[in-house]
Amino acid sequence: MSARLDVFATPSGGRLVKQFTSVGRLVVESPLPAATRELVSLRVSQINGCAVCIDMHTKEAAAAGESAVRLHLVAGWREATVFTEAERAALELAEEGTRVADGAGGVPDEVWERAVKHYDEEQLVALVTLIAFMNTANRLNVILRQPAGDYRPGRFS
Repeated sequence: MSARLDVFATPSGGRLVKQFTSVGRLVVESPLPAATRELVSLRVSQINGCAVCIDMHTKEAAAAGESAVRLHLVAGWREATVFTEAERAALELAEEGTRVADGAGGVPDEVWERAVKHYDEEQLVALVTLIAFMNTANRLNVILRQPAGDYRPGRFS
């Protein structure tokens, strides 16, 4: 499989990608815990069926020391006992924020309140931005049919 379009090959695409990825770097520099960032990125990508992002975030998380058990259980986090209450709140917010079209009224207040119990305002800004960022990245990659499997950790660091 090959991508439909090489965004980096066009002058405007290169500029757009550079600006877009700068948002991702700001989230990485935020006070949101690194493990939470990778778990949320992975879960959003699973929901959206973005193989290239699943590949990337699984490998980045593993390289950062995340256990295989936790990575394998992200898709079934509700029944898994290996996630903290804070991580569970972030994963729930990520799911609700990704499936906005599936629920009338957007993210339920009780989901938001669970996140507020575990994250301060700076972390919440980063978490919400990450969820939106990953949904955008997933859609770009799915539309362009970006192939997955050859990502190497640290490629975009």
